Amino acid sequence: MSTSEAPDAPCGVLLVDKDPGFTSHNAVALCRRVLNTRKVGHCGTLDPMATGLLMVVIGKATKLQDRLMCDDKEYLATMKLGIETNSQDADGQIIATRPTDHLSADAIRAAFEHYSGSFDQTPPMYSAVKINGVPCYKLARKGQSIERQARHVTVREHDILRIDLASAEVDFRVRCSKGFYVRTYAHDIGQLLGCGAHLTALRRSRSGPFRVEEAISVPALKACTRDELLARLLSIEQVLSRREN
Repeated sequence: MSTSEAPDAPCGVLLVDKDPGFTSHNAVALCRRVLNTRKVGHCGTLDPMATGLLMVVIGKATKLQDRLMCDDKEYLATMKLGIETNSQDADGQIIATRPTDHLSADAIRAAFEHYSGSFDQTPPMYSAVKINGVPCYKLARKGQSIERQARHVTVREHDILRIDLASAEVDFRVRCSKGFYVRTYAHDIGQLLGCGAHLTALRRSRSGPFRVEEAISVPALKACTRDELLARLLSIEQVLSRREN
């Protein structure tokens, strides 16, 4: 029996602007249903709380998945100083609070500078990283904490967009390498400042040359017919050409 795909099988890359609470798996499942195909994947999980660019690969374009996942990502984020959570973001339970009245804008800027360039980062327990075949988040939900291997990551660029000492909040932009956890970045900066921190907002604005402004919204995606969704797909040739330029 031939395993080749039908000539009219859907193929391409869809840029989706993920909503909070709408998971990466939800996006894949929706595309499978609308396009009536099982061959669908995505290029880098976004946490349930996060919004922004999710690249969905369909049909033969799934062969691009590994290459696209290696592209740098850009995020816009907000961190709250003085409060730590077990997940390092606002979806987790508060595990520690500390005063922030000793902080200055200069100290915060210096902490960001400390975590620039290349360094080792330990993935959070609430992550999809697997230990002995089991995702860490499943162990974390059972109250277990397992030693995780640090990863070498790189912050290519960062900009501090707002520092509000009164509310102990910082807005920032970061462009980073594959495997980078922005919530761990916020957590580690909080540790360096001596007050702890967690992420309260996260939006992926870019992946490689692809920007969230090009993406289809989740409500629009849910309303799409098969033909409308096919018309939104970037071809393999388009994707490769943009990555080379």
